[in-house]
Formats: sequence, C-alpha cells, structure tokens
Amino acid sequence: MSPKSIFSVFIFLSLTLTTVIAKAQPDQVVVSPASSADVTDVLRLSGSFTAKQHAMLSPRLDGLVQNVSVDAGSRVSQGDVLIALDPVLSQQEASRARAVLEQNQASRDEAARLVKEAEQLRQKQHISETELNSRKAALMQTEADLQAARVDVETAAENLRRHKLIAPFDGVIVQKMTEAGEWVNRGDNVLELVSLENLRLDIRAPQERFSDINQDTQVEIRPDTHPDVSIDGKISAIVPASDPTARAFLIRITAENSDIALFPGTSATAMLTLAGTDKSRIRISRDALLKHPDGGYSVFVIEDDNTARRRDVDVLRHTGDTVLIRDGVSDGEPVVVRGNELLRDGDGVEVVEQ
Repeated sequence: MSPKSIFSVFIFLSLTLTTVIAKAQPDQVVVSPASSADVTDVLRLSGSFTAKQHAMLSPRLDGLVQNVSVDAGSRVSQGDVLIALDPVLSQQEASRARAVLEQNQASRDEAARLVKEAEQLRQKQHISETELNSRKAALMQTEADLQAARVDVETAAENLRRHKLIAPFDGVIVQKMTEAGEWVNRGDNVLELVSLENLRLDIRAPQERFSDINQDTQVEIRPDTHPDVSIDGKISAIVPASDPTARAFLIRITAENSDIALFPGTSATAMLTLAGTDKSRIRISRDALLKHPDGGYSVFVIEDDNTARRRDVDVLRHTGDTVLIRDGVSDGEPVVVRGNELLRDGDGVEVVEQ
C-alpha cells in the first residue's frame, strides 16, 4: 500500500472515530411538562350574511319608463316611488270611466224618478200595474249599470296607481336594470332591492355534528369586515335536510345587539360552543411541535432513562404559546421544547435548564 493510500485511510478512521465520539455525547435539550386542561369543543364554521327580505322588483303593467328615481346604492323606505311609467293612456281611460259613471248616475236618478211618479199615479189608478213594473225593471237595470261603472272607475284608478313601482320594504337598491325611455313588460326585473335589517348568517355544519347542535347552542360571530369584533348570535333555524354532495346541513344565525353595520353577502366566522363536549385534553408548548411533510405533528417525550421518544400527536387548537392535543402525551410527561430539531427517536439526551 502506498504512503498516500495509508494517509487516506488514517484520515477516514480519524473522522469516523470523531463522529462516534461526538455522537456518544448526549444532546442537550430543554423540556416542559405537559399539563391537563378541561376544554369545551368549539366548532368554527364560515358563512355569509343573507337578507331576510330580498326582492327582484317588476312592474305590474306594460309601459314606457317615464322616470327612474333611484340608482344602485340608493337607500329607500317602504312606500317610496322607485319607477314611474308614462300614465297618459291610463289617465284617459280613467277620465272616460268617470264620464260613464256620471252618465249612469244620471240615468239611475231619472229611472228612480219615473218609478216614484208611477207609484203615485198607480195609487190613483191612472196607469196600469204593468207600466209600474216596467219602470221598476228599468230602475234595476240602471242601478246595475251604475255599479258596473263604479267598478270601471276603481279599475282605471288602480291601473293608474300601478304605473308607479313602490318599494315594498326598507332597503338598498343593489341593481338597476332599466332607464327612462325603455319599454318594460310585466314580470321584467327592473330593480333589485335588499333589506339591511334582520340579516342572518348562513353556515353549513358537517352532518356528524347534527346531534351536538340545537337552538340553545352558544354562538359567537366574528365578521370578516371587522375581524376584531365579536357579536353574540342565536341560532334561529336548523334545516335538517343535508346537502348530499357536501354532507352538511344549513344553520341560520341572527346577530344580537350588533353595534356595527353588517351587509348581505359579506362573510363571517361562527364559533359554536357545543354543549356536553367538555373533555380533558393535554396542553403543551407550541415550541414542542414538529410538523411533518404530510401536515401531521409529533413531539419528543423524555423517558425515565433520558431517552427521547417521538410520538405523533393530534393537534386540536392553538391557544397563544400553547396547543391542545388529543393523544400521544400524558399529563406531567416532559416534552422537549428546545433542541428537538435534530433529535431522532431513541437518542440519549441531557436535560438542561432553560
């Protein structure tokens, strides 16, 4: 063997021996004991605010749009005139109906006079009974004509009122789909009106939680428009029909005593405190967690012989500098919080003060 080869072997053995000696030295770690914690399951679900009243408004008559008094974003009150149609033809129909009414009123008054006159003449035997009956029949006909004319006047007045599209409730105009000068037909959507009162937060809960939720479940709402604000909520409806594709059911929550403006279509998170779910969990330091490539977590626990053992844990909730876990660690066990990055299962360790 050449001197160069002997020197290479010597260097290799020296490095190997150094590595073995270095590894024989136990890793220094800092530990923190796991502690037991009684917690209540809180179900966090996202949803959107919806309006209790939401309407696509349509005209009640065909006609030419004369005026649109609102635009998208306009706030309106119940009874406000939103759109007016050209009323000229309907005004003429109303005038004609009133004229016919006056004509029928005059005919009825004349027929009544003739009946009264005939009754007086009949008492003196100056006319026949047949003539009296004929005049009474004519009076009945004019009364019927008068009643029909009154109905025509009311119909014409109603048609005239229907040339105005009235706001059915307080709210805000979301969309305007017509302008002055356009022809619209009955049933055409011309405005979209949404109420800003009595908003509901609609969320979908997983079907396996159906038995844990009822209308007495405590709810806290955190609007995404105001993430630092917490609003008390109350479950107003639980729709038991599950969505077959999402395997979830609908829950509607009303916000109580909200001091901030909430708007339809905005998102929020509902936190449902599930009754009867108080359980003992384990609390450990957040620094103890080691995240796996698949998204799971594990920690190192120091056993009595100062051996580090890796244990998989199921993280339930992050709470500041600590986390709650379901399995893997027992109350009081020392969990590595410093020096765990390079540990391997079964390594010997030296526990030092933090």
